[in-house]
Amino acid sequence: MPERRRGAALEKALLDAAWEELAAHGYAKFTMDAVVQRAGTSPPVLYRRWSGRDELARAAVAHVLDQARVEVPDTGSLREDVLTLMREINRTRARFVTVMNAHLAGYYQETGTGPGDLFAAKHRKGADVLFDRAVARGEIDPERLSERVKSLPFDLLRHEILVTFAPAPDHVLEEIVDTIFLPLLS
Repeated sequence: MPERRRGAALEKALLDAAWEELAAHGYAKFTMDAVVQRAGTSPPVLYRRWSGRDELARAAVAHVLDQARVEVPDTGSLREDVLTLMREINRTRARFVTVMNAHLAGYYQETGTGPGDLFAAKHRKGADVLFDRAVARGEIDPERLSERVKSLPFDLLRHEILVTFAPAPDHVLEEIVDTIFLPLLS
């Protein structure tokens, strides 16, 4: 008889199963019952944690992003920190962003959200560290750092990936940072 999963191990198994269902069938065919079956558990176990498929899908995406966490660079300059972070996201997440955009189209339509809503919160925490450091070094005026300005380079990177279905070339990342983002801060 298999060992009974509990706590964090059970939650990980449920989120892994939810992610596998999303990746295999997309949100349109994503059901709580399919996740229950894939995880080898019972409906009450799943519903105690997530009340519906939209909440579970959001949790599964967050789980995958947490597992593939990108380290926040500290190069000593805002420009290099932002470029380094964008390059890492571009290198490790381009396929993920493209596939999930297609698989989650129904989720966005059903919940009235978009890719920025789902992915931005994860990037915001890391990016806030970069901006706090830049403010402390005197590189930028904190008054110029609205949430939209802080998210801009990452939003443009996501847009580039979704338009081209490929990682952005390095010269595009530099153009985003040097000709669009940094001028907003000076």
